[in-house]
Amino acid sequence: MRVFGLAGWSGSGKTTLMRRLIPELTGRGRRVSTVKHAHHAFDLDQPGKDSYEHRAAGATEVLIGSSARFALMHELRGAPEPSLADLLARLAPVDLVLIEGFKRDRHPKLEVYRPVVGKPPLWPEDDAVVAVASDGPLIDCRCPVLDLDDVRGIADLVEALAIDRAELLG
Repeated sequence: MRVFGLAGWSGSGKTTLMRRLIPELTGRGRRVSTVKHAHHAFDLDQPGKDSYEHRAAGATEVLIGSSARFALMHELRGAPEPSLADLLARLAPVDLVLIEGFKRDRHPKLEVYRPVVGKPPLWPEDDAVVAVASDGPLIDCRCPVLDLDDVRGIADLVEALAIDRAELLG
């Protein structure tokens, strides 16, 4: 299982690119999973649903399954946030895991950078940024710059530069 990340500030277009990149890669025959970092408390469940009530009652994990999908929710209950390596270890084997966020981790990543967001680029301070996707030219960028709309070229880069998950776990 190989891993590659998309990083950038909020509003830069990471999720939009991810929604375009996944079908490009699956269309090439790759089995793709994703890991998304959230900077805030989030909840996939709803009050009144049985699974929510199980968690509210104190269950550490609730696994919901149907003929269409299953979801595992794990309550940390004060335990430290799991590392990217911990989360990757929980995934079923696939060809490629795309990581959205986790911009401070050391996996290879493409920075999604749009000057209109008003934030500084990550690449000058992060040598794990191996390329940048932007909607305009960048001056003095030390790594390749791809057009944000060049999904095919970005997919080629992802396939070429993704690393084995074991490199992050070990």
